[in-house]
Amino acid sequence: MSNNRSLNLLLRTFLVCGLLYCMYLVTRQAIGAWYFRKKLPQDIQTAIKWDPGNPEYYDALATLSHLYSSANPADVVRLSEKAAQLSPYNADYWADLGAAYEWAGRNNDALRAFTRARALFPNSPEINWKAANFYVRTRRTSEVLAALQKVLLEDGTKERQVFVLAVNATNDNRKILDQMLPRRAPVILDYLSFQIETGRMEAADQTWATLLELKLPFQLAHSFPYLDALIQRRDVDRLTAAWAALCARFPQEICARESSPNLITNGDFAFAPVNGGLDWRVIPVQGAAVSEDASVGVTGSKSLRIEFDGAQNLEYGHVLQYVPVSPNTAYTFSAHMRAQGITTDSGPRFEVLDAYNPSKLFVSTENVTGTSDWSAHQLEFKTSADTHLLIVKIARPISHKFDNHLAGTVWIARVTLLPK
Repeated sequence: MSNNRSLNLLLRTFLVCGLLYCMYLVTRQAIGAWYFRKKLPQDIQTAIKWDPGNPEYYDALATLSHLYSSANPADVVRLSEKAAQLSPYNADYWADLGAAYEWAGRNNDALRAFTRARALFPNSPEINWKAANFYVRTRRTSEVLAALQKVLLEDGTKERQVFVLAVNATNDNRKILDQMLPRRAPVILDYLSFQIETGRMEAADQTWATLLELKLPFQLAHSFPYLDALIQRRDVDRLTAAWAALCARFPQEICARESSPNLITNGDFAFAPVNGGLDWRVIPVQGAAVSEDASVGVTGSKSLRIEFDGAQNLEYGHVLQYVPVSPNTAYTFSAHMRAQGITTDSGPRFEVLDAYNPSKLFVSTENVTGTSDWSAHQLEFKTSADTHLLIVKIARPISHKFDNHLAGTVWIARVTLLPK
């Protein structure tokens, strides 16, 4: 009986001691956490003293120490190694250890640490981003592109940073296209836009060709920045080829708008303007509203209606189309216009001009004012030796009269441009 009492007493003593020890550990951890929340190096050091088994504290102190140029790289390495030792399956700690090794000049150890981090968490955009930056600094191009591909797949917010890093890693755009870019149209189009914005047009041409070859689905409007870049570069041959490729890709949206031999796309306004490429562009401007009108046209055609609100002396040129043409070639331009209540002495008219040098070619129809039924307007001209692209637009120069606010409505229909 006494033996049972002694055994029970011993068990209770062990339980009480165990409970007290647990409370002691929890208290130490709580105190460590309290110091850690202050985020200052000296406080994190105190947190480590209270809770030496917490890897997060060592990693945080290593990261903070790394920020100070006066810190000892060996101390940072020691802290990072301790974090990885306490939590060997935490990929973030291994990535931070890789950064510490690199700072200490131990690139081979850094490579092993980053490799371990990526093996533990292969799809992490943060870890792959850190690894990619290390690979750039150590000139491991293939590893850079493979890591950056993971970043693109998992974190779209870093796209521009990824593109910059990839270009810094290699000037070989073919490698970037083949080894880094995921086969996703939005990513490829964003990369195309990046190249356009940074003036890498040869690479942009290559990326455009890749996009078409892959036959990835995308929206027509997403191609317009590239077409506009070709216009700005004066590469009319490539512009017409790109438009033809889009016609094959979007037959109902582009090919249906064309009516050979008329060089004007969607000249009868059977379709809404796509606002880009070689179709009509309608640029919003205060004082004018543009819409399609199926109820008013010439011999069954639809028309485009432009309403001016009469609030200002508007200089207008916001409905236009780029048209590729041949040099030293005679053309006939024709269109129909109807007006209702157009005020001022300067009314809307058609203008045809060289897209790059209006002084070499600029012709204009008579303006319309007041109210008039449909009337035909025609121009005949010959392009100069270096004219390859025209702008056809509805224009209204400002009036220099006292009563100069433009009001009223004009309709346009049946626009054609034909070689003679």
